[in-house]
Amino acid sequence: MAKSPPTPRIAVTPGEPAGIGPDLVVMAAQAPCDAHRVVISDPDLLRERAEMLGLPLSLREFDPGAPPRPDRPGMLTVSPCPLHAPVQPGRLNPANAPHVLATLEQAVDGCLDGRFQALVTGPVHKGVINDAGIPFTGHTEFLAARCGAATPVMLLAAGGLRVALATTHLPLRSVSDAITGPGLEHVLEVLDRDLRGRFGIAEPRILVCGLNPHSGEGGHLGREEIEVIAPALERLRSRGLHLVGPLPADTLFTPRHLERADAVLAMYHDQGLPVLKHAGFGRAVNITLGLPLIRTSVDHGTALELAGTGRAETGSFAEAEALAFRLALQQGADRSTRDQPSNPGEQ
Repeated sequence: MAKSPPTPRIAVTPGEPAGIGPDLVVMAAQAPCDAHRVVISDPDLLRERAEMLGLPLSLREFDPGAPPRPDRPGMLTVSPCPLHAPVQPGRLNPANAPHVLATLEQAVDGCLDGRFQALVTGPVHKGVINDAGIPFTGHTEFLAARCGAATPVMLLAAGGLRVALATTHLPLRSVSDAITGPGLEHVLEVLDRDLRGRFGIAEPRILVCGLNPHSGEGGHLGREEIEVIAPALERLRSRGLHLVGPLPADTLFTPRHLERADAVLAMYHDQGLPVLKHAGFGRAVNITLGLPLIRTSVDHGTALELAGTGRAETGSFAEAEALAFRLALQQGADRSTRDQPSNPGEQ
């Protein structure tokens, strides 16, 4: 009989300390959590934010040698990462940009060495990190570089709708040049592999958007579909991927098409994500595929104006934690099964 996997230990980074990330962590700590949540942050920041919110909070320092166990409500396990300057909710301070990145570095390294089984990230503020003189384009790219991974894939999920992106944070005028055959093949191969391996979907069916209106209208509204997208899909179909498209994006996101789809690949950020966020804003989760670790995140920004007020909504953060827990359990169960002897009589 296969042993049950141990309780997953999940690293949490609150993100921008002047934003709502610390609020979300403190508010989430008030409810039971099935995983062992380890928050990588400055303990004083969490205490101060709990006091502002009028919520009870006790902290214990993370001991990587102790067995993982969920905290009771009102308690957090913390792996200390000190701030560089005092924090005033709602007021960005570039002096704390290195702190934000240090929490991510500690979390990624812990996932890679087995201390943590997944990572949940709160929202960061890209602008203030760049204002501190640190080149930073986003969580996804930072995590990939820290892991030494190839180009990762951004996937957002809300309920049964999953939307991945062929390109991420690019100016619209740069999108067409960024869509290449090899690039599309990489994104779709990662998406197909992780839908199988992480989500347990045996034969993923992926719908692929065209780039242009009406998917190019036979070349009259653009030739990217004819010259780049369709040939890439044909090559991947020959390798066994179940792909439909390129389809016009204005009709792809309708029940008739989506009811049998496991995921959609949009060509650019604002082609796919407005639909997904309309369908599930506040409940959507950002998942990074193509990394050697599980990473989920909220679907919103730092909401500086809400920090410390108690008005932040915890829905997306709770969904991100719940999905990280499920994926970590699935990964643990898969490893437990692989570790069993093929013959029950073997020792």
